[in-house]
Order: sequence, then structure tokens, then C-alpha cells
Amino acid sequence: MSVLHIRQVTKSFSGGTKAVDSFSLDVADGELVCLLGPSGSGKSTL
Repeated sequence: MSVLHIRQVTKSFSGGTKAVDSFSLDVADGELVCLLGPSGSGKSTL
């Protein structure tokens, strides 16, 4: 059973730059999740 559902999250900054585009995630009870990516890929924005 999932305890966290994230669906179709999009974040755009002024000028049209998309930091996150259509991000979805399910996290199950007891599951550990880590977001990895290069600088500027939207990890902190999410």
C-alpha cells in the first residue's frame, strides 16, 4: 500500500524554464526513496 502519492507535478519558472515536468511517484510504507540527478535537474524544487 502506498502512503505517498505524487501525480503529474510540474514547476515552471519565469521565462518558461521547466524545473520539473509531469513527475509522478508512489512511496510504499517502509520504503526509502532518494532523488539523484545533476545540478539544476529539479531535485530541490520537488
